Amino acid sequence: MKYKFTLLLFLLSKLSFGQIDDSKFRPSVLKKNIIGKEFTFGECDQKGGYETILTYLGSVKTKKGKTYKIMNSIWIWGMSCRATHRILIFNSLNQYLGNYYMNSSCDLPTELKDGQLIFNNFSQDCDNQIEKPINFKNGIPKNIFGYKFES
Repeated sequence: MKYKFTLLLFLLSKLSFGQIDDSKFRPSVLKKNIIGKEFTFGECDQKGGYETILTYLGSVKTKKGKTYKIMNSIWIWGMSCRATHRILIFNSLNQYLGNYYMNSSCDLPTELKDGQLIFNNFSQDCDNQIEKPINFKNGIPKNIFGYKFES
């Protein structure tokens, strides 16, 4: 019984630590400071794999003087190439503060303009009603379309 438990713990640790840590790619994208350009790391195909797509949207200065940098993250993984979508938030020193976990790429903003995240869902697969800008000038919103900020 003790052996089975140890084996189970070992396998679970391999599964959880076997994922690629895409946080190592984020600083390089932030340092490049290129707004709107997609940077792709890795590759996912029918054989599996991992792929990270990062898009820096820009920075916003709040009314209280804090600066936040905002980046879209799409992490594609596994043999079926499933995707995890997030909006990542960093401070002015490029330190990760947290994220909003989104359901699909339709939920990701397309740009940051005048301190507001803009959502342009022109694809037929997307809900065209989600076009309301989200204001970051007052600080990090507690949620976006019901998706909570997780630090």
